[in-house]
Amino acid sequence: MRKNALTRIVAVGCGLTVMAALAACGDNTGNSGAGSSSNASTSTISGSFQGAGSSAQESAVEAWIASYQKTNPDANIAYNPTGSGAGVATFLTGATAWAGSDAALSADEVKQSSSVCAAGTAFDIPVYISPIAIVFNLKGISGQGKHLNLDGPTIAKIFDGKITKWNDPAIASQNADVQLPDTAITVVHRSDKSGTTKNFLSYVKDVAGSDWSYEVGENWPNQVGQAAKGTDGVISNVSQADGTIGYADASKAGDLGTAAVKVGDDYVPYSAEAAAKVVDASPLDSTATQANRVVVKLDHTTTEAGAYPVVLVSYDIACPAYKDAKTAQFVKSWLTYVVSADGQQVAADAAGSAPLSDSMRQKVTASIDAIATK
Repeated sequence: MRKNALTRIVAVGCGLTVMAALAACGDNTGNSGAGSSSNASTSTISGSFQGAGSSAQESAVEAWIASYQKTNPDANIAYNPTGSGAGVATFLTGATAWAGSDAALSADEVKQSSSVCAAGTAFDIPVYISPIAIVFNLKGISGQGKHLNLDGPTIAKIFDGKITKWNDPAIASQNADVQLPDTAITVVHRSDKSGTTKNFLSYVKDVAGSDWSYEVGENWPNQVGQAAKGTDGVISNVSQADGTIGYADASKAGDLGTAAVKVGDDYVPYSAEAAAKVVDASPLDSTATQANRVVVKLDHTTTEAGAYPVVLVSYDIACPAYKDAKTAQFVKSWLTYVVSADGQQVAADAAGSAPLSDSMRQKVTASIDAIATK
């Protein structure tokens, strides 16, 4: 069944309209060169290349492709937002040049990548930093720019089905100026293997204590509420019914109400700036020891003023060496552009993400520079 699922994923990717010129998936031809960035060369990339994975990255990737192709017009690039888990699985078959994932590679996935890469094992680098919005649809209260205050334990109890009404005392006590209705709460969560789920659960686990008993993973751990596929599926389900609540990349929050999360003694609404504060204050994961990996260990319990700790750090996954030299040249060029100041600003404008800091850019650029192109 897993093999059939991967086959379907690859088939969908090959059918994307921007890939119409392909003779087959992964047929990478053309001249070597670098993408559009401050330190790029004057040569350009041509050929057809494919990535897949994180649906949270979708808006940013679409903007990156459009911008990259202005200086590389002969590069045909397709990205299939199948979700982080499916994207990594497809990459590990060798069917895509890179993967986008809202979760770092597991030790087993790193090991598996040795059969795909020409040398060494795959590495993951942060390319997209965004708050995860806790979105809700509540008649008379939700709407763009409108917030409800929620602390970590309350969020945990809602998503574990222990708080079932919007006027529950735990919610009401944090929103004294809001007339909350006696409306049932319907939780909406991801149905697919999702890095957004893993990031959200990591926050809940770290701040809720005994109010959350489940382990952190890319699959939703309980039977509470409704399941929806992908970021768009969660947003669609929340938008369609009164009383719903879910979690999604903030770029897709739209007109839904969102939670301001308790940090220290204050409640902080999401913003790119508030998300960036948490990332810059967090250490790197000391367990990700393989070459070129840059994995952030988020500090969800921060009390720093103005920080929003429900954060998604989304990675791009690539090989340090590829079996096809043209693919290696593209990936090195593409990632150089994506993490450049220009690329990060394009993502910020399109998706409201937080640009990488200069210190983080230096770390990830060193990993990209290590990709062999000969």
